Amino acid sequence: MNFFLAALGVLGVASSGPLIAATLGATSVSALAIAFWRNAIGSAVMAGPVLVRQPRQFGRVTGSEFRWSLAAAVSLALHFACFITSLQLTSVAAATALVCLQSGWIAVFQLFRGVRHRWEVLAGFGLAFGGVVAITGFDMGTSPQALIGDLLAVAGGILAGAYTLAGGRARRTMGTGVYTTLCYGMCAAVVAVLALASGQPLAGFDAAGWLGILAITVCAQLVGHTAFNHLLATWSPLLVSMIILLEIPGAALLAAGCLGETLPGGTYAGLGMILVGLAVVVAGQRRSLRVRRAADRIAELGTD
Repeated sequence: MNFFLAALGVLGVASSGPLIAATLGATSVSALAIAFWRNAIGSAVMAGPVLVRQPRQFGRVTGSEFRWSLAAAVSLALHFACFITSLQLTSVAAATALVCLQSGWIAVFQLFRGVRHRWEVLAGFGLAFGGVVAITGFDMGTSPQALIGDLLAVAGGILAGAYTLAGGRARRTMGTGVYTTLCYGMCAAVVAVLALASGQPLAGFDAAGWLGILAITVCAQLVGHTAFNHLLATWSPLLVSMIILLEIPGAALLAAGCLGETLPGGTYAGLGMILVGLAVVVAGQRRSLRVRRAADRIAELGTD
């Protein structure tokens, strides 16, 4: 059953990029509408069990917990804005790989906070960043639009790292249900403000558009991340984190098979460099005693 859940989780998170790209390309749904409804629905789903079993938990949220949750929500909202927009400008495979650099960026953030990493972490991030250079270099030769999409995906990865760190701080004293309800709910509110400011509609779509939004929410948010969070109860965070990295080749294969996406050979080489580099980063973080507690939270806080 665990292996089945792992496969289901990989398929769920890997489908995020292709489903978003397909929905944006075939319907009138806006990028921020996908981010809004995905988080709004996720917040409502996560709130249900808490309201039924322990509704008073929401009243016990402290000021510090709320501020860290808000910081995570703002980072998550900006992450979605960057990542979903990047899927309109560059390939699904490139955008997914670049945004998955969040584990590497977390290691960089921790360096600035005085955390010393093993040499494997730095070497792995260096290899992954080499993959970024390879992908952006090929996209630069393809079109300026693809390069902008790559840069937005990189920014999305940085923001995902900030979201994970802020969420990890809030989760020290908050339960999963309360935290995800607050975080996703506030994220949806921030996205609504961004949509209002940019003039992107959040409703009024055709049936195909709403079906796309529902598919993204169910597959990536509810099935994919729920499966991985369940596996954390029986499998080590290292193993779960390594399995999540299969999102990179999974998204590339789904984009190639379902969307007919073809990429230059150098781009596939860059994807491989990022995948191997991040695997080394994750493994190195788990071996470092000074960052074990923070690193163990990485797999618990999914984004895409």
